[in-house]
Amino acid sequence: MGRATDRRGVLRIDLDAAADGRGSVRRPDNLAVEEPLEIRVGAAGPGRRRPLAVTMRTPGDDLDLAIGFLLTEGLIRSTDDVRTAQLCAGAETPNTYNVVDVVLAPGVPEPTTDPSRNFYTTSSCGVCGKASIDAVRTRSLFPVAADPLTVPAALLAELPDRLRAGQRGFDRTGGLHAAGLFTPDGELVALREDVGRHNAVDKVIGWAVRERRLPLAGHLLLVSGRASFELTQKAWMAGLPLLAAVSAPSTLAAELADEAGMTLVGFLRGRTMNVYAGPHRITVEQPA
Repeated sequence: MGRATDRRGVLRIDLDAAADGRGSVRRPDNLAVEEPLEIRVGAAGPGRRRPLAVTMRTPGDDLDLAIGFLLTEGLIRSTDDVRTAQLCAGAETPNTYNVVDVVLAPGVPEPTTDPSRNFYTTSSCGVCGKASIDAVRTRSLFPVAADPLTVPAALLAELPDRLRAGQRGFDRTGGLHAAGLFTPDGELVALREDVGRHNAVDKVIGWAVRERRLPLAGHLLLVSGRASFELTQKAWMAGLPLLAAVSAPSTLAAELADEAGMTLVGFLRGRTMNVYAGPHRITVEQPA
């Protein structure tokens, strides 16, 4: 297994201290690790699994990442669609086990690998390389529009601090995104970090798939960055009725949330927030 963080010598420059002769100093610094993970998928049998995706990610929770990716791309529906998933040796020396081999259950269709719709994803883009809008819009099995979840705005405002308190990797590096799964009472159920926002979400959803918790009705997902189209789609695919982000959403994210019947909250900072879709799920207590 690779490490989530690594240390590197850096030259630290402080212009405010330059007048005292302490303007630069060499010291070690912690960096978030970014490595490729290849996901191979297919039926049982020698040589049956073919490369489906390569994603740039932070090592850790790789099986959850692979399972979450397959679920949110609509390639599996539940943990019963997976016979086995295991980390395998790659071609690197020394070996970093940057391959996940997924054997599908009998009767589950194998994904079609199309060079025009490759699944190479960077840490900043979760849908890079797909050939068309039709290829990236995947419909969920779960009717989230009917989910009766409601969350007090005052409670929602507390969640970024609870998420931040659990970000151990960010504390060391300052370079990892986080995704946290919460109950309506504000209990943090699962938290995952990664250099890629979409990977952090897939790790949370993959955990939920393997724990047989889908659909994630009555829960909300909080992400530490912006709310993009792909994150909204992933939340919908997992049956989440509410996605909140500390930064801005995109137009496609808001449109997809409307289409799905989800609630989308952005700029969740301090005691303010913007509700871009599904405002009926956010309650505001009026002063007496």
